Parts: sequence; C-alpha cells; structure tokens
Amino acid sequence: MTRIILFWFGILGVLLFVVAAILGGFQFDDYSHIQQFISESYATGTPYGNQLRYFMYLPSGILLSLFAFFAPRHFPKSKIISIAFGLFAVFYGLGTIVVSIFPCDEGCNRELIDPTISQIIHNLMGGLTYMIVPFAIIAIGIQTKSWQNYRAFAMMTLSCGSIALVFAWLMMANPNGNYIGLFQRLVEGSILFWVVNTAVKIKNT
Repeated sequence: MTRIILFWFGILGVLLFVVAAILGGFQFDDYSHIQQFISESYATGTPYGNQLRYFMYLPSGILLSLFAFFAPRHFPKSKIISIAFGLFAVFYGLGTIVVSIFPCDEGCNRELIDPTISQIIHNLMGGLTYMIVPFAIIAIGIQTKSWQNYRAFAMMTLSCGSIALVFAWLMMANPNGNYIGLFQRLVEGSILFWVVNTAVKIKNT
C-alpha cells in the first residue's frame, strides 16, 4: 500500500470519528461532552444511533484498522513496531468496529443493571482498548526514540501514549465521575492526534 493511500486512511478514519463524536451530541438538548460517554450518543434507542454507528464509526474503525495493519511496512523493520501496531489495529481499529456493532444500552447502563449482551460486549471491548492501546503507543515511542530522524516523532508518541494512559486510568477508576466524558475525550483525542501525526510521518518519510 502506498504512503499517500495509507496517509488518507489514517486522516479519514480520524475525521469520521471526530465528526461523529461531535454530531452525536446534537441529538439531545442536555447532552454533556464533559459528563457523558461518547457511546451514549449512539446507544440503543438514540434518534440517530444507527446512522452514527454504521456510516461513521464503523467505517472509521475499518480505515484505522487498515492504517495500523499496513503502517509497519513504512517504518524500519522492528518486531516491537509490528506487534504494537498490530495491537492498535485489533484493539482500536477492530475495537471501534465491535462497539459500533454492539452499542451500549440506553444511557450506557453504568450500574450494569440487567445489561444486554450488547452492553457486556461493548464494555469488554472498550475496557480492553483503554488498557492496551496506550501501552502500544508508548512501546512505539520507546522503540523509535533512538532511530535517526525519528526523535521528534518518538517524543510526540510518548507524550500521546502517556496522556492516554493517565486519563484512561482516571476514567476507569471512577466510571460514574462528573468528568468521565472529558477524561474519555482526552484519551481519544491523544490517540487520534497520534494517528494524524503518524500518518503525516509516513507520508513524508
């Protein structure tokens, strides 16, 4: 796969995710990006949940999976790089696909009172994503730190991975907190910011 095609896979995957996250909140008069999960905007029973899932989040997951799967081919050969990008492809790319197909219950059922199978799968995939992806990004940063012409990329990668790790921990430590939506968006924002910069790095290398 050419560098320019891979670049656009990454960029379009990010754009679809970000636009969907923003538009989802407009369905409700009182939706809070600070206090509510992104998933609540496309949960079962939401006005445009199906459209958001199948036309925005699902394609985003496909594009990001392909981006991460082919990205190692455009880096110096490294087993760690291949494994880390593979983890990203599975737990962020395919993870986005899974949570699109299996939405959470209305309101995301934070207390897990009689959760549906869809809610259980959604929570399991989301939890694995936030536990694994930050470490995968950090591993890429550590591996590229000593490479020539990759120092700035490595510092950016380590920063994004560390931010994602900190706020993922804060989010999972108190899923009923008043700032849960903000913490989740900081996690997602740092990950997607990293994808954009990685796409640019691949295109320009």
